[in-house]
Amino acid sequence: MPEMRFHIRWPDGTRDACYSPSLIIKDHLAVGQDYPVADFVALSRLALGIASERVRSQYGFPCGRAQAQIDRIEETARRQGAGTVYVESFEE
Repeated sequence: MPEMRFHIRWPDGTRDACYSPSLIIKDHLAVGQDYPVADFVALSRLALGIASERVRSQYGFPCGRAQAQIDRIEETARRQGAGTVYVESFEE
């Protein structure tokens, strides 16, 4: 499976490189777009969940790294509160 990273900037200005086990994230987020924090979390959860299921269908188990990334996004989002997340780039 082609894995990738998507680079984001949180409302407080911190940057993060997030992991996806597939390119599906490109179907849910767009480079150069701002997303309200709650929308970013929901879209990331959806895309990474689909990606994890793709891993499960191919290898017989879900992607633990995708779940860890969802957990990290949710934890960071709780600390951020309001504002928008900016998607800076994709890296395959």
